[in-house]
Amino acid sequence: MKLYSAARSSASFRVRIALNLKGLPYEYAPVDLVHGDQFEAAFRGLNPAELVPVLEHDGSVLTQSLAIIEYLDEKYPQPPLLPHDPLDRAYVRGVALAIACEIHPLNNLRVLRYLVKELRQSEEAKNTWYRHWVEQGLAQVEALLVAQRRYGRFVLGDAVTLSDVLIVPQIFNARRFDCRLDHVPTVMRIFDACMTLPAFIDAQPSRQPDMPPA
Repeated sequence: MKLYSAARSSASFRVRIALNLKGLPYEYAPVDLVHGDQFEAAFRGLNPAELVPVLEHDGSVLTQSLAIIEYLDEKYPQPPLLPHDPLDRAYVRGVALAIACEIHPLNNLRVLRYLVKELRQSEEAKNTWYRHWVEQGLAQVEALLVAQRRYGRFVLGDAVTLSDVLIVPQIFNARRFDCRLDHVPTVMRIFDACMTLPAFIDAQPSRQPDMPPA
């Protein structure tokens, strides 16, 4: 396997966690999003959308972090990241999609660049935008977890699932932009539990070869 990844990309972070949880070795291919590697012809040949992550495996090219993770879960089912029970599986997907579809698209690098370069927003305004949508989105995830009361150490009881894989990178990004997090105690307890596991620890940005110096 070869993973085209960027250290600070939350979508790439998700796939790194999943690969680690499955115990799958892979080659790390860094993509410098700041300097525009994603726009180079070679990378666009892999993913015309100009986004990471991209996973090459057995002669095929896979894109979109959730699709990659579900592929890995189907091909390498242990440990499972999606529960067997349909209702449990729908719940886990629902929490994951609340992050992947509701929070992340409003705050990815393309959007932040557009705010500054095209709409002429200041860095302060851009960061205010970021914090607003992350804080609101995480509050909605918190409300969902509390309403369902299906959590234990993790989103669904005491086994790591796809939802947990999505929560951790989002919290890393929230902290990077100084988002308020005291309003999501359940989310943060789950985050802390995940960050005791080597699969999450080793996938974090600071452990990647392309992490920019502080």
